[in-house]
Amino acid sequence: MAARAALASPMIEFFNDYIMSALVLGSIYALGAIGISMIYAILRFAHFAHGDVLTLGAYLALPLVAIGVHPVLTIPIAMAVSAVVAIGIDKAFYRPFRKSQPIIMVIASFGVALMLRSAFQLFWGIDDKYYWAIQPPLESLEPFSIGAKHLYIGGAVVILIGATHYLLAYTRTGKAMRAMSDDPDLARVTGIPTEKIVIWTWIVGASLAAAAGVLLGMDTRIKFDMGWNLLLPMFAAAILGGLGRPYGAIAGGMVIGGLEELSTLIIPGDYKSAVAFGVMVLVLIFRPQGIFKGRVL
Repeated sequence: MAARAALASPMIEFFNDYIMSALVLGSIYALGAIGISMIYAILRFAHFAHGDVLTLGAYLALPLVAIGVHPVLTIPIAMAVSAVVAIGIDKAFYRPFRKSQPIIMVIASFGVALMLRSAFQLFWGIDDKYYWAIQPPLESLEPFSIGAKHLYIGGAVVILIGATHYLLAYTRTGKAMRAMSDDPDLARVTGIPTEKIVIWTWIVGASLAAAAGVLLGMDTRIKFDMGWNLLLPMFAAAILGGLGRPYGAIAGGMVIGGLEELSTLIIPGDYKSAVAFGVMVLVLIFRPQGIFKGRVL
């Protein structure tokens, strides 16, 4: 019994210190990567303002949390408002350039990212914000260091991914999105309303990003550049899974989150984002179509 307890202790510590963080971080990456993957597959450009849409969702939940609403319950509102903002941004800044070269859209998305970040600093300042004070792990789950927030985050991610799967697999809109992702010209010829599908793409992508922002705020803190800092890992996850493959984005997010957290065993935590960059470069060189054979960047 003593030997078994001695063996279990390091395993439990490893779970508490690395696996739990990897699961949470990977889930957040997965939600953000789905939007990046779908936007690239349907609109054919890399959306560099996607991380700031994530930040927007986190900030939108703040006033509701301040009046006593649980952060999880603010997710639908943050998703809805972020989706409306994303549609407005598309009509104002992306739609006029839709027939231009993709690099024009990429540069426009950089401009949108800068504007959003400036707006965050203007309205919410540069200081860190928190939904709640630090909460201890649940005593009922000891010796595992699992907090109530982790259960809320896990449950929310499962529901959101399940809803996304239902939309893409069982609805006409989802099937049209997949058809447009595979061949936009053929989809247009067969009568699929492409502009409607573009709007739905922004709704799904922005909603999932906003939800990821709220969940990240629940787990850590809220800062005006939090989404920008997550942009590279989310792109790495989308590329690893295969651009245009939502399920690949989920797998890529979990892999990137796991590798980043496990890398802190050998490198300082401040450098773990280099792991995502390294994975992205290696995938682009040796398997640019990703795990699930998506589009090539």
